Amino acid sequence: MKARLLHREQDFDRAKQLPSNEESLAQDLGLEVLWSVMAGGDMFLFDVAKQVMLAGLADPEEIAYRQAVLSDCLDEPRAARDLYELAVGALEGERKVYRWFFGRDNPAAMLRHSVEVLEVLLGSLGDLARFANDHQGSFESEAFRRFFAEAIAELDDGYLSTVKEHLGRLRFEDGVLVSAGLGAGNKGTSYTLRRPLGSRKSWRERLLGTFRSANVVEVDPRDESGTQSLEELRARGIAPAAVALTRSMDHVLGFFTALRFELGFYIGCLNLHEQLRRAGSPACLPVPLPLARVGLVARELYDPVLVLRTGGSVVCNDVAGQDVPLVVVTGANQGGKSTFLRSFGIAHLMMRAGMFVPASSFTAGVCSGVFTHFKREEDATMQSGKLDEELQRMSAVVDELAPGGLVLFNESFSATNEREGSEIARQIVRALVEAGMRVVFVTHFFDLAESLRAGYAGKALLLRAERNATGERTFRLVEGDPLPTAYGEDLYRRVFGIPALPG
Repeated sequence: MKARLLHREQDFDRAKQLPSNEESLAQDLGLEVLWSVMAGGDMFLFDVAKQVMLAGLADPEEIAYRQAVLSDCLDEPRAARDLYELAVGALEGERKVYRWFFGRDNPAAMLRHSVEVLEVLLGSLGDLARFANDHQGSFESEAFRRFFAEAIAELDDGYLSTVKEHLGRLRFEDGVLVSAGLGAGNKGTSYTLRRPLGSRKSWRERLLGTFRSANVVEVDPRDESGTQSLEELRARGIAPAAVALTRSMDHVLGFFTALRFELGFYIGCLNLHEQLRRAGSPACLPVPLPLARVGLVARELYDPVLVLRTGGSVVCNDVAGQDVPLVVVTGANQGGKSTFLRSFGIAHLMMRAGMFVPASSFTAGVCSGVFTHFKREEDATMQSGKLDEELQRMSAVVDELAPGGLVLFNESFSATNEREGSEIARQIVRALVEAGMRVVFVTHFFDLAESLRAGYAGKALLLRAERNATGERTFRLVEGDPLPTAYGEDLYRRVFGIPALPG
């Protein structure tokens, strides 16, 4: 059996390397806040959330496969959590079994440990079969239906009873029966473990003891070399069974480990969904479009990290940018531009992971990866200037890009003057769009924004941070051409208590 709750044909590859830009993504988008809420204080769930979110999908069908599983979990949260606890309990039961110190030179210890672990896991397999039988009608996704069907078919009472019987025999309470032949130099060959004779003893043998034949040889308890020879013969006989049983134990442990990991992702999603719901923030399952489709149509899109930090509702934005590879965001300082950029990037990451997204509706083309290039604070340890540092980070991003990648720029290349910074950004944006990337650029450079508006007429979505007549920020973004001011005067008046001019 396999879990296959994250992929249709295989378990999640936990050995897969995370993207090289994981630190930048986490820092720029505030992902650790998201993962912490998903974890609910459990570092294992934190790691699961991080791994699955950063190892996103690019196939809409695979995303829909996960969305169906998530829908089942949202509909049956108690059952999903119970199933997760079942997997956790199985692994905790294994850890409670005494760990014998053994290697391949001690088959007896290997066998004993494997038998004891499998006896514990056998109870968990029985619990899983009963759980599947009780809940198979409550889950509708392809993944859960197949998982429950396999559990019911493969873990029936007859199978579990047979396994229990075999494990009892492998304790060898009636001794070990091994056959062997003689090879060259009278050395033993063809050691074969046989079924114990204990179950065939007659009532007379049980009462009076087994009659010994002339072929029985007893070793004196004080004969250390003889005892050691018998132990070696016993070890040779049971070694194949010890190896086979250890593999079986590893297989069952691997199954419960995978089940815990994959269910852990959906438990994290439940934790996050509950927190957003308490804050009164909407969430929906997105509509993923093929990689070739660009643009985004969303209603009430917001930054979930901001919600989780403040504990209350935040301003949402509606976006309608179909078939546009470029989004340019301008407008008033502290008007919500960076917050929108984070919401844009987080929503795409969550959609790629098969999660719900922070919006009331969301339709977008799936991207091949999410990359960020945000303005950094001055670092006294830097060996070169800020512009050099920005260009080096941009080079690292380009090295990792593939067609269909989404690149988020936040006030990039502002370490130099507007003319030079605009020219650098303009050439980079042009190259990225021509190479099939999607770009969202937040900037206060009017030269850059105006040139992108003119150069990508009909192919770019222009958004502007809204500002009312008194200078107050609504923190909403509306469609609008860039203006030659970021209204820094508003901040000056606010800091120094100067009233705003009417109009």
